[in-house]
Amino acid sequence: MASAMTLEEALPQVLKKARYQNGVKKGLREVVKYLDKRAAHLCILAKDCDEPQYAKLVEALCTLHSIPLLKVDSNQTLGQWVGQCKYDETGNPRKVVKCSCAVVIDFGEDSEALSVVNEHIGK
Repeated sequence: MASAMTLEEALPQVLKKARYQNGVKKGLREVVKYLDKRAAHLCILAKDCDEPQYAKLVEALCTLHSIPLLKVDSNQTLGQWVGQCKYDETGNPRKVVKCSCAVVIDFGEDSEALSVVNEHIGK
């Protein structure tokens, strides 16, 4: 049943549930802090990150501490998934703030989407 959902569909749902548990940290300072403490269960990095050193640091810390790293295409999309946007009356996102990386420290409750993400990262 878990194979019916793709990673692109599952990841926003997982981030939304983690956000409700205050389990998503975003921004370089927060991400590096939780990667160093090995408290992160998952790291998400945008492929279109403006600063190459930023991406190298996050990738190196994930490799060093064996934390799974997922890459998404757009920092605009990641910003929307982690809740850095306003919604209009019809529910469409507007004023989305870009986010280059985020970590999940608490997934919240188990779900089909979480099992798809865990299957993809090899847990």
